[in-house]
Amino acid sequence: MIDIHTHILPFVDDGAASWDDTLNMARAAVAEGITTIIATPHHANGKYMNVAEKVVEHTRQVNERLIAEGVPVTIVTGQEIRIHSDLVEAWFRKELLPLGNSNYVLIEMPSSVIPKEMDELIHELNIMKLKPIIAHPERNAEIVKHPERLAKLIERGAFAQVTTHSLLGSFGKQIEKSAWSLCRSGLIHIVSSDAHHVVRRGFQLREAYDVIRDRMGEPWENYLLNNAQCVIEDKSFGPMPDLKPSSERIMHRLLPFFTKK
Repeated sequence: MIDIHTHILPFVDDGAASWDDTLNMARAAVAEGITTIIATPHHANGKYMNVAEKVVEHTRQVNERLIAEGVPVTIVTGQEIRIHSDLVEAWFRKELLPLGNSNYVLIEMPSSVIPKEMDELIHELNIMKLKPIIAHPERNAEIVKHPERLAKLIERGAFAQVTTHSLLGSFGKQIEKSAWSLCRSGLIHIVSSDAHHVVRRGFQLREAYDVIRDRMGEPWENYLLNNAQCVIEDKSFGPMPDLKPSSERIMHRLLPFFTKK
């Protein structure tokens, strides 16, 4: 598995606070079957500034440490870029990073609203041949109330990434409901952990995929798994599976009721 949104780099944001945190997170990822992790420290969110050069150097150091410790996972560079008025100019100043060596970029909106400039920003990024992935839209209050507004951003040229913890209910029932509603509406293209700490906020990526397979079917699990691979390989996402629940999956859900004594 590939995790495209994590805070595994030490000392740079509210994620890993030490080398031990980073190593523990990496070992936990390996235990789940994660082979590649994209490090996406917060950037330009009003608290943290992690420019490209800094992220590249930190990632190099982490990979060296993981090799020395014998932890078989690869860390790849990225950023979680908060929407700000200077974003396009910052890209041309080489302060920003895509996810790995791809044309995908991870962008973050405020938790309360969709910024007024989102529509135009997505258009500009597309002109620049960049593919914006909106991080955790299920945690944006405006999208929770008006999911059709996310649909418009996707129609404009964006993609969307849901967080494992949202799907599994760790952020509360409302966000859990929003996450599954967006998935079932075909508005989610990728799943990631947004992991910050091995205990307080771990990966749970395998668990999330298992629940997706159970609730939406194996084609959806494979679609989301493959899209994460497409980010690393800089390929277009595959075709979205049928959104209608299969008769086989419905019978699987009903089976316990028929077998009760």
